[in-house]
Parts: sequence; C-alpha cells; structure tokens
Amino acid sequence: MRRTAIAVAAGALAVSLAACGSAAESGDKDSDSGKSAAKGDNIKVGLLLPENQTARYEKFDKPLIEKKIKELTNNKGEVIYANAKQDASQQNQQVDTMVTNKVDVLILDAVDAKAIAGSVKKAKEAGIPVVAYDRLAEGPIDAYTSFDNVTVGKTQGEALLEALGDKAEKGQIVMMNGSSTDPNAAKFKEGAHAALDGKVKVGREYDTKEWKPENANANMEGAISAIGKDKIVGVYSANDGMAGGIITALKAAGIKVPVTGQDAELAGVQRIVTGDQFMSVYKPYAPEADAAAEMAVALAQGKSLDSIAKDTVDSPTTKGVPSVLVEVVSLTQENINDTVIKDGVYTVEEICTGKYKAACDKIGLK
Repeated sequence: MRRTAIAVAAGALAVSLAACGSAAESGDKDSDSGKSAAKGDNIKVGLLLPENQTARYEKFDKPLIEKKIKELTNNKGEVIYANAKQDASQQNQQVDTMVTNKVDVLILDAVDAKAIAGSVKKAKEAGIPVVAYDRLAEGPIDAYTSFDNVTVGKTQGEALLEALGDKAEKGQIVMMNGSSTDPNAAKFKEGAHAALDGKVKVGREYDTKEWKPENANANMEGAISAIGKDKIVGVYSANDGMAGGIITALKAAGIKVPVTGQDAELAGVQRIVTGDQFMSVYKPYAPEADAAAEMAVALAQGKSLDSIAKDTVDSPTTKGVPSVLVEVVSLTQENINDTVIKDGVYTVEEICTGKYKAACDKIGLK
C-alpha cells in the first residue's frame, strides 16, 4: 500500500521489542510446540475471534485468514471457526473443543487476555501451538501479530491535538478508552496519554465496558453533565464503534467537537465524510491476517518462524514471542481515497450512499 505523508511507521514499543534477534528463540518455540513430526498441507487450523459487534472480524479478518491459509496449503488446509461473542467463558470452552478436535494450530484473538491463559496452556500441553492474533493473550503462546498499539494511541492523540489547535488550552477533553479486559486498550491509552498529557486537560476518563457503543454513550452523557457542554472541546474515542455512541450523545446535547476513532469501520468513515468524526486509525487487515496465517501454517508444519517473524514481544507470562507488527495510518477526509478505497476495503459507492452523497461530493470523493 502506498503510504500517505501521515502514515505512521511502527515506532518504539512499550512492550519489549528486539528486531532480527529471534532466530534461536523461534527455533526453540517450534521445538517446544509438541509436534512429533512435520505435517504437510492437510492441516486443521482453529480460528477463534472475540466478538461480532465490531464489523471488522466477520467482514475482514475471518475471510482474509481463511483465504491465505488456503493459498499456503494448496487448498488442503481446513479452518475451523468459532466466535466468542464477547464471552470469555465461552471462548475458553471453544479452545477446549478445538483441543478435543485435535486441530494442528490455533489462531486466537482473546476476549480476555488473562482469562484465556489456562486454555492456552491446555492447548500447549496437547501439542497445539497458539498464534495470538491482534491481542497479546497470556499463557505460553508461540507467535503474535498485531499493530504497534502504543503508536495507535499516539496517532489518535496527536490527531486530536491537531484538530483542536489553540482550543486545546481553552477547554477539556473526555477520554473514552476501551475495555479493561483488553490488553490493547491499555496500550492505546498509554499512547494517547503520551501525546495528550500536558497539552490538554482531561476532564473525565473512562474504561468502557466491553467496548460497547451504548456504554460509551452513557459515559459521554455522564461526562457532559459533570463537565458542562460549553467546556468540552474534544473527545478521545479508542475506536469507531464507541465514537458512534459518543457522537449520538454529543448531538443530543448540541455539541460539535472533534472525535477520534479506530478500525476505519464503514460507519466511522461515513462520519468522517460528514465531519461528525474527525479521524479513525486505519489498520490494514490484510498484512495482519496474512502474518497470522503464515505463522500458523509454519507452526502446524513444524517449520521455523525466522523468515516470517522479525520482531519479538514480551507478554506478562511469556518472553521473546516471535512477532509481526503492522504499521497504521491516520485516516481523515484528506486520504480516504489513498487508503480504504485504494486498498479495496470499501468502494466509493459503499461509502457515498444517499444521505452521504452531498458530503462526498463536497470533499471530492467520487
């Protein structure tokens, strides 16, 4: 993908990161996976995604991973899929089922990074390697792919400051962070604070239960009541779904201020087109999905990860996890054409439906 001038390269990680030094570690993890013999293309890959409220998982992650695994296994690899629907207990049961069904490898996006650790250990003991996808699950995982999540938060915070300009010194912002059970949310928050602290006053800050838009909406209503609508100059929202709930509350109170987001969901992009939302973080799903598929197939086949994973990351329970980290882009009105449209995520027709057509025309999106 051709990066625009505001593309953000993966920066200094809050997690421990060591480039190009993981050859021995990768080899050790492969040998520890419990596989007694290398497998061919007839592999079973368990794919466990966390929820279906966020559009990305069913529309992008799942089909992209399935497609890449088919490509890597000459159409012989089988993907067994389960979605936890934001239920950590259900996801633990799904892992147990995958272990019982003797899948060869798991790709796991954890609902709750801590709560899943015991199930990851069960999989490991059964000789099934685990690739942590998008969220860094705890337990003895074998590989990890995601985005530099501290950089994601910094990108959001810096964009909000850009939108505020000199208003940053004249009012307060509300910070709507993600769920406390999601380790990524903590990283987004860390990065956002690194950008915002000392430059703008945070009037209210929330960790939003289960990332739900309705919870963000209720939090925002509480913040408006506590701070006063004339004092709020902007809102840091950790993702697009919550941004939708936040903007609903702002509109009901007659407030128009910059709001951030993440995931470049269609509704979020449309809000950017109309100016209701200032930005989103565009995270190209294809490179992340491809990396997960490549690492999963390699682990299932007993191969080294050295040529795939060039970095390492430390989780609270596992050190030196071979990792692939993907860069992100700050998505605004100015670069919709060069990002989500150019990459084929959405067409102009999908974005510019009836009520958005005039706004699309105004910003030259045709």
